[in-house]
Amino acid sequence: MSESIQDVLAGMAALVGDNHVIDSGSDQEPYVVDWRGRYRGRAVAVVKPGSTAEVAAVVRYCTDKRLAIVPQGGNTGMCGAATPDDGAFNVVIRLDRMRRVRDVSPLANTITVESGCILAEVQAAATAADRYFPLSLGAEGSCQIGGNISTNAGGTAVLRYGPMRDLVLGLEVVLPDGRIFNGLRALRKDNTGYALKQLFIGAEGTLGIVTAAVLKLFAPPRSSALALLKLHDVEQALQIMQRLRGAVGDRLGSLEIMSRSQIEAIAATVPHVAIPFELTTPWYLIVELTDTLAGIDLDEPLAAVLSEAMDAGLAEDAVLASSLAQAKAIWAVRHSVSEGNKRSGYVVSHDSVVPLENQAAFATNVETRIRAAVPHARVVMHGHIGDGNIHVVALIDRDRCHDPATTAALVARINEIVDDETAAQGGAISAEHGIGITNRGRLARVADPLDIDLMRGIKQLLDPNGLMNPDKIFATERRVTAAAGEASR
Repeated sequence: MSESIQDVLAGMAALVGDNHVIDSGSDQEPYVVDWRGRYRGRAVAVVKPGSTAEVAAVVRYCTDKRLAIVPQGGNTGMCGAATPDDGAFNVVIRLDRMRRVRDVSPLANTITVESGCILAEVQAAATAADRYFPLSLGAEGSCQIGGNISTNAGGTAVLRYGPMRDLVLGLEVVLPDGRIFNGLRALRKDNTGYALKQLFIGAEGTLGIVTAAVLKLFAPPRSSALALLKLHDVEQALQIMQRLRGAVGDRLGSLEIMSRSQIEAIAATVPHVAIPFELTTPWYLIVELTDTLAGIDLDEPLAAVLSEAMDAGLAEDAVLASSLAQAKAIWAVRHSVSEGNKRSGYVVSHDSVVPLENQAAFATNVETRIRAAVPHARVVMHGHIGDGNIHVVALIDRDRCHDPATTAALVARINEIVDDETAAQGGAISAEHGIGITNRGRLARVADPLDIDLMRGIKQLLDPNGLMNPDKIFATERRVTAAAGEASR
């Protein structure tokens, strides 16, 4: 590349304005370091376009000058997918200025939003139209909808509504050559050729930059009931789930599990979150029922199922939330797991998904094997048991993680155990977090070679120059300055 850094900065400023180009090292800090502080990169510029046309112009400029393009949403991801490497000529493209709600249709049950919209803003816009957007996760106050789409976010409502892929009707995407794919159609049925939008959902910004989306809306829940159950093992949770499905059907909206060790980590490190129940068993299950009809008493059927479960020895105790405040207090614990773990030590976390029938064996086996291999690691777990996604987390004292080589070897050993058990139970290594930097090597080890070949072929077709979020997903050479290189999230 013949242009200097100043030439690049001037070129970007001409496209989006001086005030929307960040070139200083200290000002760039929030954009070149991932949320956990695990990966640190460099960028010649952080650029904030204000429209789809400006995004396309920036991408065309980068392609012409052979600059690596790193799309970035709220930078709340768990595996470094939005972090630039330490090369000199990266351009981070942030969509913060693109936060317009373009349309809301209560008739069609759709909302059309720009990708820089914060998830909580999308939820609020739906509520204002007496509709409901169901995606919900701990970072919803800061994550952007474009990032949610690009990572196929999951969250706590997947059991009833599905992941992000099931909530997208249409997309607008800037391709790696600067062309604009206009698939922004609010059609429930469209079988006209390939479903091209699906290429970009979960692609982690490697095939294009999502600039807008048409999303599904639903009738809002108007009645609800929530309970917390105290269990002795994961198998009990699965049996309770089966009873709930038989008794209340689609009213079962969320089913979230946490180990006692996970809650203890939150209690010790997140002082603003109170634990509104006594810790007396190894596992805790949150059950939430919802209905779109107002005035429906869901406490009664929930209490009936819970009473039968306790009579059958499937739960030691159950706490039925008696108020909205109590329900929010219970959910606050669940939504604090990432913060609590981050504060508790060096985090080695996993996003495994296994068939429902195998979750109990998976949880037991990984905990036993990790404790045997790394006795000083504290194993905590939480997850969406209703859809097979349990997050296994090993917390390691930071005093043991000063040496990068030692840390990398420790992380690799833990990853190997979790991956072996995931594969043995017929699962996959990423349910909702993605691949990014963290899991590139793991993907190469566990994925079918044909899957990798097909993904590489799609990448080559859409991005022949390899400039769009390069070296993410695939296990290619990458320069990183992370403490442990391939350390897991």
